[in-house]
Amino acid sequence: MSRTLGGGSLVIATHNAGKLREIQALLAPYGMTCLSAGALGLPEPAETGTTFAENALIKARAAAQSAQLPALADDSGLCVAALGGAPGVYTADWAEAAPYEGGPGRDWYMAMGKVEGKLAELGPDTPRDCWFACVLAIAWPDGESVVYEGRAEGTLTWPPRGTMGFGYDPVFVPKGGLATFAELDPAEKHRISHRADAFAKLVADQFGAKG
Repeated sequence: MSRTLGGGSLVIATHNAGKLREIQALLAPYGMTCLSAGALGLPEPAETGTTFAENALIKARAAAQSAQLPALADDSGLCVAALGGAPGVYTADWAEAAPYEGGPGRDWYMAMGKVEGKLAELGPDTPRDCWFACVLAIAWPDGESVVYEGRAEGTLTWPPRGTMGFGYDPVFVPKGGLATFAELDPAEKHRISHRADAFAKLVADQFGAKG
């Protein structure tokens, strides 16, 4: 990758407040001014891709075109080995709930329950190995783009534990750990997460440093 950000403004192409906080924290040391897609009033494009990379690029390119600034998008999800990698790119769809006044809602407890229910159907001895996958995509207004992939291995637990995470964090125990992502101090989660893994690769490439 020959093109780099080199400081300045960067649109974070997400309307997910939890993801936005994590991305801002990870980029803070590198002199980037982060502008959220929500604050800029940018529309959310339809995520029609069948891979994390395709969806991340859709979001990054849409934001870069709309804002005429470089944009960074994240697409991530939970992949369960015994379920053939599901929910995968449909991670958020499994959390769809009835709409409320002002917009659609997501019921993450329901989504976690769906995963647990499908594992229960397979029997008590079903392996609970899983991983969080993350793809970060940077796009420039002229169409150039680059992607970085990260991964965090772990196992699923039940019932959900912890209140500091979001999404499926309360049922994800990282490999070698005892606490769920939602029980970990945010700084510790940032250090070992799938997003941190992808960011380490982005930082090495874009800023010439290790994350």
